[in-house]
Amino acid sequence: MALLPILEFPDPRLRTKAAPVDPAWLADPATQRLFDDMFETMYAAPGIGLAASQVDVHKRFMVMDVSEEKNRPLVFVNPVITARSGEQVYQEGCLSVPGIFADVTRSDEIAVSALDRHGVPFELEVDGLLAVCIQHEMDHLEGKLFVDYLSPLKRELVRKKLAKSRRSAA
Repeated sequence: MALLPILEFPDPRLRTKAAPVDPAWLADPATQRLFDDMFETMYAAPGIGLAASQVDVHKRFMVMDVSEEKNRPLVFVNPVITARSGEQVYQEGCLSVPGIFADVTRSDEIAVSALDRHGVPFELEVDGLLAVCIQHEMDHLEGKLFVDYLSPLKRELVRKKLAKSRRSAA
């Protein structure tokens, strides 16, 4: 397994809309290695979700694990939210926007359908952190970031803060 580079805001590649996955692609051992590499990258970051778009793979899939023990990995291929209800405000962060956290309003409960890493269809009804994580990662697949929920002024402040921290690290 290998750690993958994570694209960071304002990289324009994060704005690419992901293409649907052909289920036959899931049978390729390289695809299964990519899932494993994404989990390793996500856990090392550390994070709870990672969309393919964030590692410059513009296909509709994402990995996540919101368990404390990091022992419940989930892969969502071609995910679709089929129902939404309620509203919650959650302080979100993002591996593509390191060190920045902001309150984002999302649906409290969702139903999602997808394929697992082997192409088996499944459906979940979830709430809380998992619902937030799914919605957040699905935004990535649409080329949207959590900073898009912020005011233009706050978004510009985030961009400047990240640019300054990158200069300091260089």
